[in-house]
Amino acid sequence: MTLWQPGMRITDDRLNDGPPTLTTARGLVPATGFTVSDFRGYRTGHNVELNMYLFRSGATIAVSGAGNLADTACCTVPAGWRPTSGTINGNWDDGTAEGGFVIGTDGICTLRTTNGEPIVGEATTAGSGRNLRLHITFIQD
Repeated sequence: MTLWQPGMRITDDRLNDGPPTLTTARGLVPATGFTVSDFRGYRTGHNVELNMYLFRSGATIAVSGAGNLADTACCTVPAGWRPTSGTINGNWDDGTAEGGFVIGTDGICTLRTTNGEPIVGEATTAGSGRNLRLHITFIQD
């Protein structure tokens, strides 16, 4: 990114020189009962996008009548890729069910809600565990 100084000339290259895009595919740590299938992080300037693909390998996560899950930590995002203030809301889906999750400044992603479908784990239904896709975009301070 060009840091403009007095006396610099305006050129096409300098005008088109935006902030660099950083990417990562490493460092996502699964919580107990989950396995990381894929992870991609993208950052341009202060904008961060995270795509996490997890397999539920633990017991089924039950759903209350209102679509609420018991808060269930599913993974931890690496340092440098976390919100810098507050808790941010994101969405997840598994092709059948969908819901919400949050990520805090500690990087822990916590499943919170679903549209009523339990999140099935391999341990209780012989090989029919679910693949959860989590997506979130936020601005770092």
